[in-house]
Amino acid sequence: MIPIEQEIRAQLLAAADADYHAFHTGLVPTADPARFLGVRLPAQRKIAKAFAKDVRVVDYLALTRHDYYEEVNIHGFLIDSLADISDCLAAVEALLAQIDNWATCDTLSPRLFKQHPAAVEPAALAWMQEMAAPYTVRFGIVTLMRHFLGVDFRETHLAAVAACCSEEYYVNMAVAWYFATALAKQWETTLPWIAEHRLPDWTHRKTIQKAIESYRVTPEQKALLKTYR
Repeated sequence: MIPIEQEIRAQLLAAADADYHAFHTGLVPTADPARFLGVRLPAQRKIAKAFAKDVRVVDYLALTRHDYYEEVNIHGFLIDSLADISDCLAAVEALLAQIDNWATCDTLSPRLFKQHPAAVEPAALAWMQEMAAPYTVRFGIVTLMRHFLGVDFRETHLAAVAACCSEEYYVNMAVAWYFATALAKQWETTLPWIAEHRLPDWTHRKTIQKAIESYRVTPEQKALLKTYR
């Protein structure tokens, strides 16, 4: 039987688009352009879906290195084939070590996370402590933003995210993205962080900018936020 990684790479190479490669590598400046094949995201998802029920998926998830950006993405998509949250979290933990850019980080979003908040919350908070690994920190922040700004929101999450502010641009952007989304979903609890300027100046201003650009923030709320610039 042909190794699954060879079959997946062959399909990715067949779907590669030189024009898209040139465009997309410009959006992901922290990654080596040579590691991009230039495969559009819908095509990546289609390839992953075709292999989702393949018995060799476990072999792919066991790989600790991929040559290409798209292969790392496929790895993340195939984590969705797992049915157990413990296995899912372990697979995500292993994959995070391979993530070196915001695009893969933000694409990784296992479906089981939504179903198991009690297991995911401590994992997300732990990832946010890995300050030497900025994309692990970013993934933890984005996980809280996606799954813990509704019924599972805790006010302590705001302080945990704020503590992630650092010299890392993509971490600070994630903090601003989180707080802007929190303003849309948890306005009363989040507003004091802006009104009292508790965040570092750059992140404070970026949060306001992103909130003002959001369709989920009301005109009245936007007008108030502008006074805190």
